[in-house]
Amino acid sequence: MTDVYTLGEALGVVSSGRVRHETEARLDVTGPEFTLAVALARLGHRCAYLGKVGSDELGARVLTTLRGEGVDVADTRVTEGVPTGLLLRESRVGREPLVTHYRAGSAGSTLSPGNVPIDRIGAARMLHVTGVTAALGRDPHDAVLAAVSAAKSAEVPISFAVEYRPELWASVRDAEEVLTELACQSHLLFVRQDELDLIKPALTPEREVVVARGAKGASVRADRMRYDAPGPQAPVVDTGGAADAFVAGYISAALDGLTPPERLHRATQLSAAAASCASDWQGLPTRGDL
Repeated sequence: MTDVYTLGEALGVVSSGRVRHETEARLDVTGPEFTLAVALARLGHRCAYLGKVGSDELGARVLTTLRGEGVDVADTRVTEGVPTGLLLRESRVGREPLVTHYRAGSAGSTLSPGNVPIDRIGAARMLHVTGVTAALGRDPHDAVLAAVSAAKSAEVPISFAVEYRPELWASVRDAEEVLTELACQSHLLFVRQDELDLIKPALTPEREVVVARGAKGASVRADRMRYDAPGPQAPVVDTGGAADAFVAGYISAALDGLTPPERLHRATQLSAAAASCASDWQGLPTRGDL
């Protein structure tokens, strides 16, 4: 049985200082679901990843990495004639990195409902989706809905990370409508402090809601109780994959049957590990490291 099934767009990422002046850059691969899948696999969970990549070197690197980390990519497809998407991440002193997306017409944005394996999702212990994939276009949005519908039909718990990226949406209203719909269908909801207003109808007492508060830490409301955890105390190199690692840590602990405070602790551990490394995923811990 697959522990977690997830779907999304994996893409290349070029990280540097200010592009107009910088002469060196770092190339890697990333994506919220990609990072989560690697993180869970390193902790010994069986994770399956659905996506599309181009028949190019970036696509090959994505698949090589996922296979090397033990992620099930049987459902991932290589698409001819379209490129693997790319992010350009520029570091800025005292501010969040500036991220420019080069993913219009990418292979990952062609993910469609017909690619979603209903039976495999129904056999998983959990489905995890994000608002990023739902923002990539009508077909990816419908693919996410198809996956959620398959999970609901099979009574598979649904985990949803809001991951609101303004640059991917036509308007805040469009984002609010789609993200709220998905949040309301989830059993486990991950949301940043500044995203709470987007998904207000989903903030009901029966739903397990994990709120990331940046440097102030995180909190979770589960079984009508609230638990808090401080922010990670570790050197910060790059925060790119920290949020996705946090989600993976929480899900891992939930699958292991740990309590909400213990789930927050593991989530914080993984977030700190990701933030202390230049790569979104290369510094993630194994089970033995924990």
